Amino acid sequence: MSITDVILWPGTKICEWMGVDPEADQGLIRSMFNMLVYLVVILTVMWVILG
Repeated sequence: MSITDVILWPGTKICEWMGVDPEADQGLIRSMFNMLVYLVVILTVMWVILG
């Protein structure tokens, strides 16, 4: 498993759970889900640290 696979893992699992092929549109849907996951994680961490 490469670093890229580890970074993209949340989006891949969400796509599989929803029944969508993660590579269907060159991975754009998977990237969107990854962005949402990491946005929530980073904002939560910043809220805890700075709040």
